[in-house]
Amino acid sequence: MTQTQLQETANIPAHIEEPGIRKWQDYFGFNTDHKVIGIQYLVTTFIFYCIGGVLADLVRTELRTPEVDFVTPEVYNSLFTLHATIMIFLWIVPAGAGFANYLIPLMIGAKDMAFPRLNAVAFWMIPPAGLLLIASLLVGDAPDAGWTSYPPLSLVTGQVGEGIWIISVLLLGTSSILGAINFLVTMLKMRTPGLGFFQLPLFCWAMFATSALTLVSTPVLAAGLILLAFDLIAGTTFFNPTGGGDPVVYQHMFWFYSHPAVYIMILPFFGAISEVIPVHSRKPIFGYKAIAYSSLAISFLGLIVWAHHMFTSGIPGWLRMFFMITTMIIAVPTGIKIFSWLATMWGGKIQLNSAMLFAMGFVGTFVIGGISGVMLAAVPFDIHVHDTYFVVAHLHYVLFGGSVLGIYAAIYHWFPKMTGRMLNEFWGKVHFALTIVGLNMTFLPMHKLGMMGMNRRIAQYDPKFTFLNEICTIGAYILAVSTFPFIINAIWSWLYGEKAGNNPWRALTLEWMTTSPPAIENFDKLPVLVTGPYDYGLEKANEGVPLSDPNPVLSGGPNSVLRAEPNPAVAANPEDRK
Repeated sequence: MTQTQLQETANIPAHIEEPGIRKWQDYFGFNTDHKVIGIQYLVTTFIFYCIGGVLADLVRTELRTPEVDFVTPEVYNSLFTLHATIMIFLWIVPAGAGFANYLIPLMIGAKDMAFPRLNAVAFWMIPPAGLLLIASLLVGDAPDAGWTSYPPLSLVTGQVGEGIWIISVLLLGTSSILGAINFLVTMLKMRTPGLGFFQLPLFCWAMFATSALTLVSTPVLAAGLILLAFDLIAGTTFFNPTGGGDPVVYQHMFWFYSHPAVYIMILPFFGAISEVIPVHSRKPIFGYKAIAYSSLAISFLGLIVWAHHMFTSGIPGWLRMFFMITTMIIAVPTGIKIFSWLATMWGGKIQLNSAMLFAMGFVGTFVIGGISGVMLAAVPFDIHVHDTYFVVAHLHYVLFGGSVLGIYAAIYHWFPKMTGRMLNEFWGKVHFALTIVGLNMTFLPMHKLGMMGMNRRIAQYDPKFTFLNEICTIGAYILAVSTFPFIINAIWSWLYGEKAGNNPWRALTLEWMTTSPPAIENFDKLPVLVTGPYDYGLEKANEGVPLSDPNPVLSGGPNSVLRAEPNPAVAANPEDRK
């Protein structure tokens, strides 16, 4: 028997044939099972992703020609405002929370999240907030100040829609805070006995860093939006310059959250990629501690880089210099991750399945976004391309080439665990090919447009930019088409796909050591841990450990065998193991 088989034998309830099967109605109501909530997050956010994608294609259709000939400039402004807000607050941020909800208790050997009801409340704040946000587009006075909502513009245009937009974002921010509290407490207090931090999967480290960053930064955005609402509704002048207010203060409050939000959106998928690559390369992760600590470094440094978005706002030169340096430094922990992933793949037995293809696509496209980010960190270059399409290109290579490809890699990797069935590999590869082609056709030419001086957030432009905009628009249509094979594949496979078994990838992390889908309380008894989470290809990972002791503690580093030894603290209280 291999080590993995021993673990599966120890943890899969023998008396339940299909323990994870729930009625479909469970996914449409208030449910406290973290796995149900995780799937609710993922399905709901993907629906909003499709809505945001439709808005993006409407924007690109208008930009196909230099004239205003598809929608009015006012509608155009509202379209890109809602597109950006939906993609950030209703797609990428909550999608990371969806994977965390599903995986963290399984990865740490817990039965559920620390606060199951709070977990459900955090999710059920998202659908009404999303509906409010979409409704703001339908009122006669829709928000049209961009997702940054800078005053004084946001105080004089689209005022009714702006008020609805503020309420929606406040609800979504509250949901993020509640989720972050739950993730932190769960990882700190709910780990199976003996599971130390340096035996945690790297996805847990990434979510720990993300949750800490969320708790520190999100309240600042909430405060800024509340003050903006007072200016909008009550006539105060916190940010209104006509009454002595300072709109630059709003920019500081907004970006104190919204630049960390970039890392809130990317860190969970750094963690997901750190799980996908070693499994499908059949190699131990290279630099476990370096990757873990780099997540914490990104979380800390992310709080001291916000003003690099404000180099043209009149901030003093010494402050520009400080934020230029910190923004460049944050590339170091990110580079550590990139080189660790490449070193993990080097010499490995790489399986080019859909999950691995999206993971490799993530690494390649995110590097492009990272390089352009370092360029934008330099004050002279940032001033030159500020508010041009170069910034749009950089943002989308980080958030689409990074976060969205990371989401797809995670879905292809954990879909068998969530549903008990495999996704179709042929259609997965079609989905990957269309996505990569569409992504690069849409966003790569935008670097050139920005260098040539094309401003963003405009519906009408100089005819000399027409050819590149036509390429971008065709790419956006390909991206839209790319979602169809994925949607059809996911629905068909969930209903009729090939049975996956409990551990189709022969992975070693704990979520694979129970049934697919998992039992309602995840594990029938205390999980038996005998190897590190990334001990692929090591002979000691196949040695086997006697199963007579149900109370193991872990010893050694992340890539060493985890021996089973008596745990007196647990053995003294058998009720804790029920």
